Amino acid sequence: MRRRLLAGATAFALVPGYALAQQAPSDGVSPGAVYIEAEDVVRDDTGQISARGLDERVLARFEGRNLRGREVTYNLNTGVATASGEVELIDIDGTVVTADVLELDENLQTGVAVNLAVRATDGSHLMAATAVRRSSAVNELNYALFTPCPICDENGERKEPTWSIQAQQVVQDENLRAILYRNALFRVGGVPVLWLPVFAHPDPTVERASGFLVPSVDYDEARGLSYEQPYLIVVSPSEDWVISPQFNTDVNPFLNLQWRRHFGDGIVQARAGYTYEDISGVATEDHRGYLLAHGAFDPAGPWRWGFTAERASDKTLFDRYGTEDPYQDNGLYYGDRRRLISQVYAERQTERSYLSAAAFTIQSLRVLEVDRANPANNVFERDGVTPVAAPIIEAMWEPRQEVLGGRLRLSGNAALLIRDNYVGAPVLAPSEVPPSDPSDPTLAGYPGIDSARVVLTADWRRVLTSPIGLRWEPFLNLRADAYALEDLPSSPDESVTVTRARATAGIDVSYPVIRRFDNGADLVLEPLAQISISNRTDLDPRLPNEDSQVTDLDETSLFAIDRFTGHDLYEGGLRLTAGGRASLRWGNERSASIFLGRSWRDESEDRYLVPTGDGTGSLFDPSGLADRASDWVVAATFSPGPQVRGWAHAQIDDGGEVRRAEVMLDGSWGARNLATVSYIIDRSNPVDVDPALPLATRTYRNYEFVQFSGQQFITGNWGVAGRSIMDLQEDRLTRGEVGLLFEDDCIRFEIGYRRDNTRVDPSGPRTGAYVRLTLATLGGTGYQRDDMW
Repeated sequence: MRRRLLAGATAFALVPGYALAQQAPSDGVSPGAVYIEAEDVVRDDTGQISARGLDERVLARFEGRNLRGREVTYNLNTGVATASGEVELIDIDGTVVTADVLELDENLQTGVAVNLAVRATDGSHLMAATAVRRSSAVNELNYALFTPCPICDENGERKEPTWSIQAQQVVQDENLRAILYRNALFRVGGVPVLWLPVFAHPDPTVERASGFLVPSVDYDEARGLSYEQPYLIVVSPSEDWVISPQFNTDVNPFLNLQWRRHFGDGIVQARAGYTYEDISGVATEDHRGYLLAHGAFDPAGPWRWGFTAERASDKTLFDRYGTEDPYQDNGLYYGDRRRLISQVYAERQTERSYLSAAAFTIQSLRVLEVDRANPANNVFERDGVTPVAAPIIEAMWEPRQEVLGGRLRLSGNAALLIRDNYVGAPVLAPSEVPPSDPSDPTLAGYPGIDSARVVLTADWRRVLTSPIGLRWEPFLNLRADAYALEDLPSSPDESVTVTRARATAGIDVSYPVIRRFDNGADLVLEPLAQISISNRTDLDPRLPNEDSQVTDLDETSLFAIDRFTGHDLYEGGLRLTAGGRASLRWGNERSASIFLGRSWRDESEDRYLVPTGDGTGSLFDPSGLADRASDWVVAATFSPGPQVRGWAHAQIDDGGEVRRAEVMLDGSWGARNLATVSYIIDRSNPVDVDPALPLATRTYRNYEFVQFSGQQFITGNWGVAGRSIMDLQEDRLTRGEVGLLFEDDCIRFEIGYRRDNTRVDPSGPRTGAYVRLTLATLGGTGYQRDDMW
């Protein structure tokens, strides 16, 4: 007869001071109690409880854990528990421990296990002939093996793990916060590949610990063979350093440093590099280096602030030494690729208000003239052509109460921009570009334009919905601008003040309707229309265009009052915008949609035109808004199944020519095969400008790119992977790589060939082999860094 015993003279025997108790489990056993189920249970006079199982193993439940074994003993006085014979312990988090013998004291301070095996919740396995917990801080495993890989196949049969570490002895010292190995043997597929007499790494329970990090190995035609070894120094839980010297066979070593510190309400991170090297034809200084620092602070309350400090000693430093990810988006304003920005900023944000102030300066590393035959002759953009902002202020406020039944928003913008060097179109209107402007406007003998601007806006909008679902949104927009300009080419000795104002009234109308089909599909049709009227635009040609040079006319901006990205250009007059969207959803995660629309105005606007850049003085419209009728805007999304999705949008002129377009298709098949293809084209400039001309004269150069990335497994865990970017305009490969791939549950390994034609340093394009290795639980390394993408 099976007997269920609640250990003790009556029902419960409390386990005093059990160290692992966290909270009351949900199995009905209260904290500190032990529930034992066995075929035979004996308690002697010494307080020893012995439970044995014959046909079934003993079950003991305590603190949310289940312990099974052929024999389980527990001493109520000493707190020592033992289990033997097919021992199995299932922990709270699901970790499974098996052993032949398991013995622990009352506080788990010491213990012994024989033939130990642990299966963690992440699928990793740890096995040892013996395991001894010598103290509260030291665990010792003898003849141990660790692997994060599966050790059984789909049929439950034993298989060799992809990789494993085997050691004669493994010691976990919690005081040292490290795991120490003696006679460590690394195996891949069961084959020994590396033996180390001593090996150590930080304790997994420790978030960070000082020590060597994964090295990086690379080959570059300029540096030769390169080896970089980072070393982490943990100063405190809130501060650390990384010292990462780079050793090269063909150039002097390069020292990289990184410092991070958390200040409670913010964090500061700084990267720096230094070398002593003479690069003929690039710079005259022997000392070379960089600084990339940023900080962000968010104290309690509505205010937050931060900064960035980014500078490099010369234009090709990052290319020459392969600096990892130097162009990052930090701070309130971002510097685009090959431009570094140093700024200080502050923000205040509440539920109904926003205020920001920032000042910044930009260092340009851009190439103006590319000499593909001899990259050492490349001509770079001067820093003085980019403005110094001191400062830029943005503000917005909405009253809590409705005004005339709608939402009122007041906003403002103020900017002071200072330039050292002259820059022509597209910042200056074509009529303001001096006749003596040479082919490269940055070299003209004129000073840079200084400008101050204030823009004030009041915007009111109300949403009304009729009983039949017709949606009406009347709106009013008032705007006033003031500019102060100095050093204009047309007025070099005068200060010019320009003011302008605009009032706009209009209404948005939409009428979404839905039809549900018998097969469960839903079709939504939504016609959209907007009519607005404003006073005529007052686009004084003397005003520089600093922030409205790029316009993305798409379905999200077509119905905006101003479709330019900034404040310098704006729209006026009588305008009508119409469009429609159709959306279809069916089946499981299947959908498709299409949008079509365009805008009309009562008069064309020549101020939107810019030079083509071919040296003839001809103009064109890069925005698609200068004519009385805008370009057609087309957008589509499609997802015929959960494994395929895509989207596309385009600008099409009246002749049916595609001016701009972008298409992306993403798909996956099988368990791990996937691919992404994207295509982008800009044919808005009717003149194909000669790529050999200086970049400053061809700001609106047409371009056409196709990008691909994907992987295909051919047999088992083996496959191929590749990615590439092709410049169809210049008919050349921009970047590309292809390689062999191996991947399973615990390892990913790639080896292949790559080429990078974007290099602008004297060494020119970069070619060579790459190796990437990622091991489960131990992290990874990419000997050719992925940030090139």
